Amino acid sequence: MSRGTGRPGAVVTGIGLVTPLGRRPGEVFEALTAGRSGITAVPEDHVAHGWLPAAGIAPHIEGQEVLPPTETRCVDRFVLLAMAAADDALADAGLLVGRDVDARRTAVVLGTGGGGLETYEQQARRRQERGRPAVNPYLLPGMLSNMATARVAIKHGIRGFSSAIVTACAAGAQSVAEGLRLIRAGDAEVVVCGGTDASLHPTIVAAFANARALSHGWDDPRQASRPFDARRNGFVLGEGSGVLVLESAEHARARGAAGYAELIGWGSTTDAHHPTMPRPDGEGAADAMRHALASAGLDAAEIGYVNAHGTGTRLGDLAESAALNAVFGAHRPAVSSTKGATGHLLGAAGAVEAAFTALAVARGLLPPTLNLGDPDPACDLDHVRGAARPAVLRAALSNAFAFGGHNTSLVFGPTPTEAVR
Repeated sequence: MSRGTGRPGAVVTGIGLVTPLGRRPGEVFEALTAGRSGITAVPEDHVAHGWLPAAGIAPHIEGQEVLPPTETRCVDRFVLLAMAAADDALADAGLLVGRDVDARRTAVVLGTGGGGLETYEQQARRRQERGRPAVNPYLLPGMLSNMATARVAIKHGIRGFSSAIVTACAAGAQSVAEGLRLIRAGDAEVVVCGGTDASLHPTIVAAFANARALSHGWDDPRQASRPFDARRNGFVLGEGSGVLVLESAEHARARGAAGYAELIGWGSTTDAHHPTMPRPDGEGAADAMRHALASAGLDAAEIGYVNAHGTGTRLGDLAESAALNAVFGAHRPAVSSTKGATGHLLGAAGAVEAAFTALAVARGLLPPTLNLGDPDPACDLDHVRGAARPAVLRAALSNAFAFGGHNTSLVFGPTPTEAVR
């Protein structure tokens, strides 16, 4: 149960990750807390070579790994990443839909920032060059933003609520929040939720570069992502997917499942300020955090760690720092941004970082912010830097903010299950 309110939480019983740091949750978290970076130079055989100085590139996923060979035609990478992460999350949870849970009491909610933009661009080019007959008839079921959700539901026989959330870089976190909403409302016993994005292709890169949003000028790509650092000059673009299996506490206990952590609160707000820039005072982000605390029935002083959105942009880090200080004041929880190690995974970021936060609660270890050698004095926070920090957490918070002014915050506490992952 959530702390203070008696409102039901949702136990994280499975995690699936496809990230620049690897795939297995334990190995990824070990790399994260050891201070290793997943950001690299873009190899010559990659479509984004020559367009990006550094990127967070996720492991390659072949279509045949997640789909029958006859169904791999024209399927965008964002779908394949999501399917791989969902397969891993359900296996990690030891849960088979139809055997361990009623298919009609199982939901799936997966977010994305852009969907299958690269696949659309490829097919548009074929049409321009060769006319209508050249367009693949499988284009739409391969690239629409809801297709990660749909494919996961089809593969695993999930017959309850399903949705695709498209709120840019908050989409993954908002999908996880939707999972808690469904379980609290009694509309599902199990929710497969998270985010996915694969935007490492020239058109998206060019747009971000022309907007002067990308980090530049670093000889070592591992130094390019520098959240909250005085020398930060933009974010590093990445790709990946994160999927969590959420269960009602009663359902998890009944099947003897082990939990990583419990999702006990969420908050979402809108800045109503600007299409791309956050409110300078961080008011919208602060409201999301306050709503998340109220949803969890917690006071600000009970939060021991914040996994910040922290992209490494000048304005974004300043606004989030202002929001954190407005919410927590003199309490000053430990703060880190794991984007220093992964880059910014766009619509997948909030889900991947929610998984990192759940793992931090389970392991009692806070990952550091990489490349934070000279913290910006205007980002005055209790930064975890240099090395991971041991901590026994009463609760932890994860932030995700986005173009359009979308803000989502999630609160995790220790798992209520007898077995702990």
